[in-house]
Amino acid sequence: MVRVFYRGLKFDVSPGVYEPAEDTFLIADNLKIRAGERVLDLGTGCGILGILGALQDGKVTATDINPAAIECAKQNATHHKVADRMKFEVGDLFEPVKGEEFDLIVFNPPYLPRSGVLDGDPTGLSCEGGADGRLLIDRFLDEFSRYLSFRGRILLVHSSFSDPQKTLRKLSAQDFCVEVVERPLFFERLVLFRASKKDLI
Repeated sequence: MVRVFYRGLKFDVSPGVYEPAEDTFLIADNLKIRAGERVLDLGTGCGILGILGALQDGKVTATDINPAAIECAKQNATHHKVADRMKFEVGDLFEPVKGEEFDLIVFNPPYLPRSGVLDGDPTGLSCEGGADGRLLIDRFLDEFSRYLSFRGRILLVHSSFSDPQKTLRKLSAQDFCVEVVERPLFFERLVLFRASKKDLI
């Protein structure tokens, strides 16, 4: 068990669950939710982003393909006394929330370019994004708008190694207004996309 802290809040991370790092914290630093908003935390991991949303009085659905992550997120939500404001679902990307709409979708996908994800390794599934790092990024970009409310928006982060210009083009092609926040690391840049419909800006 690993223990992670963010702004004085404690989160336990079980073995086989993605440990929050700079990419997670970049989203967390930009997470602003109005009370009552419906939030989808895709690939919740230990639950940190969903819990931060619930602490801002959001109504959060947290999903992950890894059952161990969902159990870990539930335990952390209970510790922070927000489990009653959260729903937890195991499943691949949007599969657990078919037919639902959200005011905010947050996603920290696997984005490291590799030859392929590690078969049967939950940690690998949370890090590796296929040959170009975009395996889950592109799936998300092709599907997310069907799950957004009329005034919905997204927070999506990935690496400069994963072709952020392609992400920008895909969002612009769907008539989204995009703000980009970058955070340099030793060997890459993290790129956060904040996107909402142009006619709502």
